[in-house]
Amino acid sequence: MPVTVLLVDDEPLVRAGLRAVLDAQPDIEVVGEAADGASVVPLVRQLRPDVVAMDVRMPLLDGIEATRAVLRTVDSPPKILVVTTFENDEYVYQALRAGADGFLLKRARPSEIVHAVRLVAEGETLLFPAAVRALAAEYGNRQARAALKRAALTEREEAVLRAMARGLTNVEIAKELIVGTETVKSHVSAILGKLGARDRTQAVITAYESGFVAPA
Repeated sequence: MPVTVLLVDDEPLVRAGLRAVLDAQPDIEVVGEAADGASVVPLVRQLRPDVVAMDVRMPLLDGIEATRAVLRTVDSPPKILVVTTFENDEYVYQALRAGADGFLLKRARPSEIVHAVRLVAEGETLLFPAAVRALAAEYGNRQARAALKRAALTEREEAVLRAMARGLTNVEIAKELIVGTETVKSHVSAILGKLGARDRTQAVITAYESGFVAPA
């Protein structure tokens, strides 16, 4: 089954460009488009896409609020890939904190766009760019530090979380730590449970905000 994608951007040319790139792939299908975040929830319910590629800045309802609305109101919500012009956009960071699963620049190469959609669909978050990691560190807060302390991660879980923060996939983490992929998946599940994180992105944000991982 192909990965189905909903495109959300107020610029028709951006949507057309993304559609051309994604529809050219045999394993990806664009199933719909929207020009504003206000249309996202009803379209997600109707089309049931695997991934929503969503602009973070839109006139009526921005990507941050649209992300919150999808996660709050849709059962089994899709993965959300934030698409934006500037990598140091604080809106991007707020969207990730709201629950978005990954990050993509509009100027990305076609191969990077395709890779981002596939990676997010598989549930393995993208590497945050340096600017976003720096923003996460600036947002360091007591709540994140307390959450990490309560989690009482094991030494191996800490190693896996650091690798997740570097953007490594489960296969890459397994290779680096010389363990099986299923073992890594078990560690990731344990980390999410202990941190009370919805997904890998939220766990990585906690890692940066708590100071457990410092931006490179």
